[in-house]
Amino acid sequence: MEQLFNNRRREFFDKTSRYLRYVLNDHFVLVLLVLLGFMLVQYRYLLNHLPENTFAIWIVIGFIFTISLNLGSIATYVEPADKQFLIVKEDYMMVIIHQATHRAFFFWGAIQLIILIIMVPILLALGLSHLHLGVLVVLLLLIKYVIVKKKASRFLNHDRLNWDDLITYELKRKQNILKFYSLFTTVKGLTTSVKRRSYLDGLLNKLPKHHKKIWLYLFMRAFLRSGDYLGLAIRLLILSTISLLFVPNPIISIGLALLFNYLLLFQLLTLFNHFDYHYLTKTYPIDSSLKAQNMFFFLRGLTLSLLVIELLLSFSVLGALLLIGGNLLISELYLRYKVKQMID
Repeated sequence: MEQLFNNRRREFFDKTSRYLRYVLNDHFVLVLLVLLGFMLVQYRYLLNHLPENTFAIWIVIGFIFTISLNLGSIATYVEPADKQFLIVKEDYMMVIIHQATHRAFFFWGAIQLIILIIMVPILLALGLSHLHLGVLVVLLLLIKYVIVKKKASRFLNHDRLNWDDLITYELKRKQNILKFYSLFTTVKGLTTSVKRRSYLDGLLNKLPKHHKKIWLYLFMRAFLRSGDYLGLAIRLLILSTISLLFVPNPIISIGLALLFNYLLLFQLLTLFNHFDYHYLTKTYPIDSSLKAQNMFFFLRGLTLSLLVIELLLSFSVLGALLLIGGNLLISELYLRYKVKQMID
């Protein structure tokens, strides 16, 4: 049994590690280095120019610790078929779950300590002593242990395994990892979920009901109801909003906002093949070129919507001009080229 789960863990690691070369490509590594350098410069500036009122800093520190405490999941590597084939080994399966819980605590506890080490200079600058830091380390680890044990408790039901919750939890955990890699390349084994989101039906109803706009309707429908595209758009819009509001240098803030817009549009290009699995779309009595036209129209409309929101947050004429120019370059040059490339 132990060898079985060790093999599963190694196979999943080997499978996901192959995608790392697509994640850590030259462009993304360069962007990460630039962002790391910027954050280090801002961190040092904050340490050297600490404001008198530190309430906002404490709020940010508390938010960081809250997020870090909730990070992580328990990797059990249970598969759906185990409910039938391993149920006779349920007592040993509980040992496997306990081992996975301990691994999760030690791994994510180490991540928690790394985050705390990064925060040590600002905590010392705010007046905490080394004794306070020691107490904080113990307190955070205790809270982390309670959270991990709480997550593991859902797998048990009156000292027996809750197989359905255990299998659902593990499948969701793997899908979340694969979804991250899918932002950079095509990933095998990734499934998508669809939610109606009836409160967004008004946007679909406003689209023209015309055969020349059929692909526009399908792209918008997939964007609003797929579990991936809308969430990705909201997350990247929040990041661009944060950069515009909290980065004082207008050039850097606009550059970050344009970078997030580019990343969003790059990922949404996969909408072009979203309905390829549906054979009925190949029987539509419409010109095949309409698909590319509708795709470009949809992405350009989304770009303009982002531009309007970001213009409201740019508090300078220079920033507004840079936003307009950058988004026009992305929509009119980059998107046209990529859509044409996908057709060719």
